[in-house]
Amino acid sequence: MSTVYCGIDWAEGHHDIALVDHDGHQLAKLRISDDSAGFHALLELLARHGDSAESLIPVAIETPRGLLVACLRATGRKIYAINPLAAARYRDRGSVARAKSDAADARMLANILRTDRHAHRALPTDSEAGQAVAALARAHQDAVWDRQQMSNRLRSHLREYYPAALIAFHGAGKPGLDSRRARVVLAAVPTPADAAKLTRSQLRALLKRADRPRRGIEAEVERLRDIFRAGYLHQLPQVEHAMGRQALALIQQLDAACNSVDQLATATEEAFLAHPDAEIITSFPGLSVLSGARVLAEIGDDRERFADARAMKAYAGAAPVTRASGRSRVVVARTVKNQRLASTGYMWAFAALRSEHPRAHYDRRREAGERHTSALRNLFNKLLGCLYHCLHTRTLYDSQRAFGPSLALAA
Repeated sequence: MSTVYCGIDWAEGHHDIALVDHDGHQLAKLRISDDSAGFHALLELLARHGDSAESLIPVAIETPRGLLVACLRATGRKIYAINPLAAARYRDRGSVARAKSDAADARMLANILRTDRHAHRALPTDSEAGQAVAALARAHQDAVWDRQQMSNRLRSHLREYYPAALIAFHGAGKPGLDSRRARVVLAAVPTPADAAKLTRSQLRALLKRADRPRRGIEAEVERLRDIFRAGYLHQLPQVEHAMGRQALALIQQLDAACNSVDQLATATEEAFLAHPDAEIITSFPGLSVLSGARVLAEIGDDRERFADARAMKAYAGAAPVTRASGRSRVVVARTVKNQRLASTGYMWAFAALRSEHPRAHYDRRREAGERHTSALRNLFNKLLGCLYHCLHTRTLYDSQRAFGPSLALAA
């Protein structure tokens, strides 16, 4: 166990470093630049105070990301990412005057490790391949959210002057505004006046450039022609033209968002399928390559990250929280969780309902009086426990073992 602790108060251009011993005495302080020279100055400071390959000095910092954190993790030392809200509570404990400085914050972070290291969790030691999957899967998820945001902006704009476009492409059973068909057609005819002039041959040519409709091109040509030539309210001609120019700009942004999603999806799938955990994860019902990559991105491949399956379930928000005080006892859904993993888990459980045993488990929870969301969360909780076991034992998913009679009664 190290007797020297390091705290780093990070900033965009510089970082403040503080070292304290086991009695809380400050051994050194230093301000370094946010570059290679500053990082090597930090390593030299640590080496002067006993840092070695056999006894690496642990570090507390208020962020789990960035080049500084990545380089410190590469040295193999324990890095503790202290939540800024928790750090603020520690600051109040040390001073009632509400004084604050970067150097004092670095010293406070070092003292957190000295006194409460057992209450905080070090960053996981994920493999390089696991970290690459995490970067790509999160980027793809962000790109999907950006695409939806751009689609919503385009929908809101079209509603102001172009109702025929929404009737043609938006809604249940329609391809969607983010589909290539909608983007190609609307880029060619950004105003309702232009759309009403389209001939059958022009519509046919546009559809051949986009994705082929399931119902056939000729049927889609007639459907779109009837919609575009129906009677609608119109803006003034010059206003309509100006709004069409704005729609073109939004469509270009939506095109870029859709292309980003496609490119990141391909890169994510390649990185995930090359990972040794991919076969186990995708053996579970409801998990595709992309959703499996998102699960791996959030739980990582450090098998020591979670003490047990219950810890992983709590991290994902699948396990409930019990609040008991006196004669009051309430069990509620967990709100502090990994939001990305919880979002993926909801979709995972929903997709798993197509399989026999997960569906039977869900139906039993519903018959017991649980609502849809609660039953899905319980199924996610069940599947996470099975995933934890399979990853630790390096075995594939087995529905009979996961949802056997004895386990079903225990659930």
